[in-house]
Amino acid sequence: MLTLAILGFLHGEPLHGYELKSRITGLTGHVRPVSDGALYPAITRLEKAGMLVRRSRPGTGAVPRQVLELTADGRAELERRLAEPEEVEISDQIRFFTVAAFLDRLADPALQAAVLRRRLAFLEAPSSFFYDADGRPVAAEQERNPFRRGMLLVARASGAAERAWLAETIAELEDTGRDARPGDVTGRPGRDA
Repeated sequence: MLTLAILGFLHGEPLHGYELKSRITGLTGHVRPVSDGALYPAITRLEKAGMLVRRSRPGTGAVPRQVLELTADGRAELERRLAEPEEVEISDQIRFFTVAAFLDRLADPALQAAVLRRRLAFLEAPSSFFYDADGRPVAAEQERNPFRRGMLLVARASGAAERAWLAETIAELEDTGRDARPGDVTGRPGRDA
């Protein structure tokens, strides 16, 4: 998830480490904070793998700032990770939201829709935080514990909202794909249309 966030944020623009950490913290901070001890080794690994480079830029003082830029290999890796997310990146909400935050970096609406369809299929499978003795998911109406019932009700409402958004967005992406001219991955008409 950290690698995906680094690649995703650097896709938009070069950033220095502090800016990158701030953006990642904004995306996942209160749920999964990123430490310097995790971020900087990940940056070093990506740099050694040829996915990003460091460049010096003038700073506000005498010391130049080191900014991180994505390479062509880094862009390719980001696109691969977005087009083929791991199962945990579909099933884990925070990991999925990290994928979703950068899904617009995939140029093909069909690939975007395929990722969203995987998440929708996961959400439509029966599940619960709690299961009865026979292994069946416990519904909120069956739960006597008011705290557990609250968890189930909140999860149901959140899941319903997410499923509605996914279905709507998949339909939009499919319409975009159908309307796209050959060579036009945006689905928007060209200037002369």
